[in-house]
Amino acid sequence: MTFNRVKEASDSAIASIDSKSRLRTAIFYTGALILGALVGFMGNDDVSAIYNFIASVFTRLFSFIAVPVIAISLISTLSKLSAESKGGTIFLHTIFYTLLTTILAAVLGAIMFSIVSPANVPTALAEEGAAAVGKFKELSYLEHFLSIIPNNLLQPFVVGNVLSILMVAAAFGLAIATMPNSKHKDALLNLIAGFQELLFILIHWLIKILPLGIFAFTAQLVEQLEAGVILGGIVAYFGVVISSNLIQMFIILPAILLLRKLNPLKIARGMLPALAVALFSKSSAGTLPVTIASAEDNLGVDKRVSRFVLPICTTINMNGCAAFILVTSVYLLQNAGIEIGFSTLITWIFIATFAAVGNAGVPMGCYFLTLSLVSSMNVPVTLMGIILPVYAVIDMIETALNVWSDSCVTNIVNEELKDKLPKELPA
Repeated sequence: MTFNRVKEASDSAIASIDSKSRLRTAIFYTGALILGALVGFMGNDDVSAIYNFIASVFTRLFSFIAVPVIAISLISTLSKLSAESKGGTIFLHTIFYTLLTTILAAVLGAIMFSIVSPANVPTALAEEGAAAVGKFKELSYLEHFLSIIPNNLLQPFVVGNVLSILMVAAAFGLAIATMPNSKHKDALLNLIAGFQELLFILIHWLIKILPLGIFAFTAQLVEQLEAGVILGGIVAYFGVVISSNLIQMFIILPAILLLRKLNPLKIARGMLPALAVALFSKSSAGTLPVTIASAEDNLGVDKRVSRFVLPICTTINMNGCAAFILVTSVYLLQNAGIEIGFSTLITWIFIATFAAVGNAGVPMGCYFLTLSLVSSMNVPVTLMGIILPVYAVIDMIETALNVWSDSCVTNIVNEELKDKLPKELPA
């Protein structure tokens, strides 16, 4: 009886500490947002140089950690795949919910486009975008996929090509899994486990100074908005893109969580650090270290699930990108004089879904992918130059949605498999 009371008191104290820690974190984040907005609004050149420098430092740090985290997490999990580890089951669940949420995002974009029916822009306004789009007109969609195939081992890691890194890591992980049990295999697994532990120590250090990065990213954004943007006659188009993302974020994904008997508010609170980083860094790949740490530390997601599902989702689970590709491509087709009917929207739902799967989780990755996709179909893309000035805001919302979707998929898979995974991964 005494032991139980001591244990209850201990659990209560731990819960109190966790609650205070979350409150302190929320205060720091909110303070960083407010201070960043005020400083960015001031428009002082000297101060601007400082927070732009800080933002660049954090962007580099996120990229520095994200690349090895993607590779090591996937290698570690795949290397231990076996019938007992349920790795195949985790993969199937991940693919199912990834495709489900991405297709729903594309469908929602099509529905919103049909309801709002944004009008074409004036010809003179469209011509203003021609100079901005410039050199990107020559991009090829096939070249985008060709760039995924590495021609040497180091290239994907040097250029930060997430899809190539995923391919190399998958090959290495599966190769290790097929190796016969020996001291060499054990040495490889121990090396990978040690490196992974080292990376997560670095991640937790980065999270401790995260409010400084949020301050810099916020100030940078406010400065960009203060510079002014050209909306012209495409306000309705932007409304379709942004509202599609917000509906997916606040209605569709929470509804899926509720159907799986999960609390959306609890998951959102736990993933708050990752969502904040995603919003301001505009890179789901760069946010990956914080996403994994938030899922494991704040929500108790099984490491075997988080470190397998999240690297995959970061690469292929692009809800925001699917909506942007569909709405933007269809809008460009409409401005080119092509009639948009039901069959066209259905076709683009599938095109947008699979194109989003092939998108890289880096800043403006969706913009350039859409540009290359449409230009390869000989559709005029000068309108993309008008979209460019305000794409920073769209990119922020898209990235936050992508990371939120990754978080939802991970928690759903964790919930569905929590009683089916073995107590420990086989050595």
